[in-house]
Amino acid sequence: MRTDDWHLTDDLDEFVARAGDFLRSRPALHNTQLTVLERLRTRRSNACGAETAVFGLLESGGAVRAAFYRLASQRVTLTPLTAEQADTLAARLARLGRPLPLSGVTADHDTATTFAEAWQRHAGAAAVAHWRGRLYRLGKLTPPEPHPDGRARAAGPEDHERVIRWCNEFAAGVGEAPALNADSWSDSRFADKHFTFWEASDGTPLSMAGSTAMVGGMVRVDPVYTPGRLRGHGYAGAVTAWVSRVALAAGATDVVLFTNPANPTSNALYPRIGYVPVADFTGYQFSEDAPRADHPGAEQS
Repeated sequence: MRTDDWHLTDDLDEFVARAGDFLRSRPALHNTQLTVLERLRTRRSNACGAETAVFGLLESGGAVRAAFYRLASQRVTLTPLTAEQADTLAARLARLGRPLPLSGVTADHDTATTFAEAWQRHAGAAAVAHWRGRLYRLGKLTPPEPHPDGRARAAGPEDHERVIRWCNEFAAGVGEAPALNADSWSDSRFADKHFTFWEASDGTPLSMAGSTAMVGGMVRVDPVYTPGRLRGHGYAGAVTAWVSRVALAAGATDVVLFTNPANPTSNALYPRIGYVPVADFTGYQFSEDAPRADHPGAEQS
């Protein structure tokens, strides 16, 4: 296979079998791909886009060098690409029909920008940046000092209503549609996560952190949320440190999270407890009149 040959398939199992080792070779950088593919594999859910999915990988010398997927949202998610690889992929996708509908792209900043420019050349669609995120990976965990009052507690079935409410409030705060309820929960991006509260001594929840199941040795902390009236007391740092410690104790080699690069609070908080920046990511919408919103969808302290 030549270096410019992208292999496309709609077969999830084939894609995971061929690209899995490559994605697991850099679990922090590929954290989104690993978690989304695991959700697709375990749910086999049309809501996740299985029936309209397109997967692709680039091979050279018998090894996978890059990969992408495009699900029901029609957004393409890419691993890091060179400018030549991005241009070749855009040209290939543009030749698939009218072209293959793409609503946007998400990747590390350089890859996303290069692909957006290539898509405009090949498909004639304008690109507008609408999401920015900074990926952090845990180095040496340093729990916050002084330690805020309270303790960590895993959320149970009795907390489900509060978890849904706080996920809705989190979504509204980062520009997502807060439309979760008991009926829609199972198909949401939050449903597969484990939730932990930081609670007061009387049992009142003060802050919440979600975390993904471990995939390829990686756990992503997502989301982190504290109601506005309770912020500024260190609860977000405490609950994040706790779920990070739990992930390490379970054998995770990579514990990661995303922040909004424009949020000075979170970008000061997480380095204090041991998180180190890895890369900046950008999402573009392919639309003539797409609204711009510079927020990530992964954290709100």
